[in-house]
Amino acid sequence: MSRIAGATHAGPLTRATLFAARRKTAQMTEQHTEQMIEPLEVFAHAPRILLGYGALELAFEKSTLLERRIKELAVLKAATMVECEYCIDIGSAIARGSGLSDEQLLALAHHRDSGSFDEREMLVLDYAAAVSRTPIAVEEELFASLREHFDDAQLVELTSAIALENFRARFNGALDIGSAGFSEGRVCALPQSAAANGHPLRAVSSS
Repeated sequence: MSRIAGATHAGPLTRATLFAARRKTAQMTEQHTEQMIEPLEVFAHAPRILLGYGALELAFEKSTLLERRIKELAVLKAATMVECEYCIDIGSAIARGSGLSDEQLLALAHHRDSGSFDEREMLVLDYAAAVSRTPIAVEEELFASLREHFDDAQLVELTSAIALENFRARFNGALDIGSAGFSEGRVCALPQSAAANGHPLRAVSSS
């Protein structure tokens, strides 16, 4: 259970925002779960921050400089690095919708050795991992390689995708917001440390 329960009293604008978010989340994941928008329900304690965050998410969604698959790869890799259960859970469901196979979801933790990704995708995963480390560790050689595949605007969108996921993941992690059951009973990406330690492949539990 989250350290802060979702807001129970909200004004009309906040209620409308949460309703729209629930509908959008169900559309993206093709599922409806009890805790599907728990992070936003917690944000609702601070309505102005909720609305600002919602505007940022909407702007990010409407920006299409990169294809969806590349963005979802970067976001999910970042989620596994920061080890946000909610983000890995929902991110795996959304990534499946963008065409990632079960094999690719499980290969994220060792993408360089998996043979599951092409060169461009591996660079994106390398970049997501580098940006999500503390401290950030983006080498010039990596960035130069990215420039061979992406222009400046695309690199801004890619970096924004990874940074936004780090914001989500750290907010959820600090408040102990766990998985919501989007990937229950299905293959799900693993947190980086669990995969590195030989953790059995399984879906993240919603309990």
